[in-house]
Amino acid sequence: MKPPGDAGPSPSPSTAPRGTGLPASVSIREVGPRDGFQNEPERIPTAQKVELIDALARTGLPRIEVTAFVRAEVIPQLADAEEVLTAVTIPADVSVSVLIPNERGLERALALRERARIDEVNVFLSASETHNRRNVNRSVDESLAGARAVLAGAREAGLRCEGVVSTAFGCPYEGHVAPERVLEIAAALHDAGAEEIAFGDTTGMANPAQVEGFFRTARERLGQQVELTGHFHNTRGAALANVLSALHVGVASFESSFGELGGCPVPPGSTGNLASEDLVSMLHEMNIHTGVDLAALLACSRRAQEILGRPLGSHTLVAGPVDWSGSPGLAA
Repeated sequence: MKPPGDAGPSPSPSTAPRGTGLPASVSIREVGPRDGFQNEPERIPTAQKVELIDALARTGLPRIEVTAFVRAEVIPQLADAEEVLTAVTIPADVSVSVLIPNERGLERALALRERARIDEVNVFLSASETHNRRNVNRSVDESLAGARAVLAGAREAGLRCEGVVSTAFGCPYEGHVAPERVLEIAAALHDAGAEEIAFGDTTGMANPAQVEGFFRTARERLGQQVELTGHFHNTRGAALANVLSALHVGVASFESSFGELGGCPVPPGSTGNLASEDLVSMLHEMNIHTGVDLAALLACSRRAQEILGRPLGSHTLVAGPVDWSGSPGLAA
């Protein structure tokens, strides 16, 4: 048996049937270079960010959130957004996305397009008033107005747009968040030009039954023309279970972070985003196509461990991919 995390060829997917109603393929947006790096205590040097992003872009991941145009004094980990975007060499078939918090951020992004490729922009706000104020010091309505302005400018510039609704499944300050409020915000973002809406389990409060019911209702309310995306955190160990529930109601787009990097820093003991390699490993075992080379993805997470000088939390990084050829069988 190969040692855990070995960089050899990925094992073949399980030959078991995929399961009734599950999608044949799933699209993954890798958010580690933004959501991951932003919430880690270390400031990763620009050259090493570029190294990791270039490696991720060659794993088969179709979309990568490379950085965010935010104020350097607020999020110093992403102060080098322009430098990173002009230095990376990302294949043409990999979509480059950036997070845009406001119109000033959009101006910076558009000014850079002569020197760097940007394909997609993401705007965000929380469904919870308290979380939104603590996160960006604005009311939800103020954030929504700002998002509308950014989406209008981005669409005019020919960029694909995504809206992200944080605390969609619960708030650490307010507790229950009404699904009706979440979907009201999502509909407003779609009306403003967002082709895709991601729903964030920002502090890992979602459960599988809640997720299945929510996405079933979201599809009914928002219609078939909107791409629905799940963004789950593994704070309480339920991220993969929540992905499975979303898959059962037809969700085929997810966001994740290699190495389980990042995540919301609010809840004590937070363990970060769903690890991309854990997501890919599970999907492959279920015969759901991702296009991602799991071994190459694991190599990226191991390199991130080396750069950070500490272990990362993803299960597949620790245990290695499932290796059917070397299965030891059942213990007595």
